[in-house]
This record gives sequence, structure tokens and C-alpha cells, in this order.
Amino acid sequence: MPHFAEGIARFQREVFPAKAGLFARLATVHRPGTLFIGCSDARVVPELITQTDPGELFVIRNAGNLVPAHTPGADGVTASVEYAVAVLGVRDIVVCGHSACGAMTALAEGHDLSAAPAVAAWLRHADASLARATAGGTADVAVLVRENVAAQLANLATHPSVARALTAGEVRLHGWVFDIADGTVEELPAAARPALAA
Repeated sequence: MPHFAEGIARFQREVFPAKAGLFARLATVHRPGTLFIGCSDARVVPELITQTDPGELFVIRNAGNLVPAHTPGADGVTASVEYAVAVLGVRDIVVCGHSACGAMTALAEGHDLSAAPAVAAWLRHADASLARATAGGTADVAVLVRENVAAQLANLATHPSVARALTAGEVRLHGWVFDIADGTVEELPAAARPALAA
């Protein structure tokens, strides 16, 4: 990991001094405007794609950019969504899928995940997406990626903090698909989002 040490040294020497004022403010203020829910895939870097500064995005990343529908009890995604909406007061929530997603590819192609039971269980949160994507036969990965973003937006709306903010007009939901090969970001049409978010 020597390149990490070199990167940290370069950050401290070249990047931090140019943004010292920003970091001084961020040391006492945490008010991101957007919750970004994306895949943990190393090729999808929210701050790079959006060209945002530290402090602008509150980020949740997991395999398949999944948001389980709200249920009683706590989990990391639910707690982070609630914190972003109810405490930080984010105004926008983005669910961002991407091309060549390993999670969606595994589902679309029916990969054997018996050696990764936790992954298989986690991907069950995309069952509705897979059902819609395979309605006409086999699932195309690109179609599944889009269906999954739409399904996760619908799941978000089941979270009480999000439902309240949507009803009050305090938050907007956005569905994006990032294409790794060409760097484009497609925003899903409003019809693909929950009715309250349109």
C-alpha cells in the first residue's frame, strides 16, 4: 500500500492547502445537500462523477445500490437514509446504478452465489427489479440496471423520514444510470420514479 502513503502525502502537500478554508468550515459544519446512493463498485466514484467538493454529498454505497424497503428495526442503509433526511435535511436523493454492474449481472445471468451466501441474501432486495426485467423472457443487464434504480426509488419512499419529506415537498428523488465506458449519466424519466417524487 505504499501508493496510499504517497497519495496522502500529496493530498497534504498539494490539495489540502488549496482547500484549507473549506476544510476549516467543514470541521464545524456538516450540511450536505444531496444523499447519493450508489454501488460500491470501485469504478463508480460519486464525487468524481458529480465533480463535487467535500461536504456536498452524503454517500451510501453497497453492492447493487440497493435500498431495502422499510421494516421495523435498524440496518446501516435505513439509519443512513434517516440521518440524511431527518437530521441533515438533504434536499435531493439520487439512486445511481451503472453499466456492467456485477450485482445486476449476477442476477440477470443467474450466477451461482452459493459460495457467497451473504451476497445472495443481500441481492434478494432486487427481486422485484429482476421480476420486472424478466417479464418478457430473459433479463438484459442494462434493462435490469434501470429497473433496479426505479425499484430502489420506490423502496426509498417507504422509509418514514423520506415519505414525510416527499409529502412536505422537502426532498426530490432522482434516478441515474452512469455509463462507465463513455462517462455519461442518464436521468430516468419521472414516470420511472415514485408518484410523490414526480
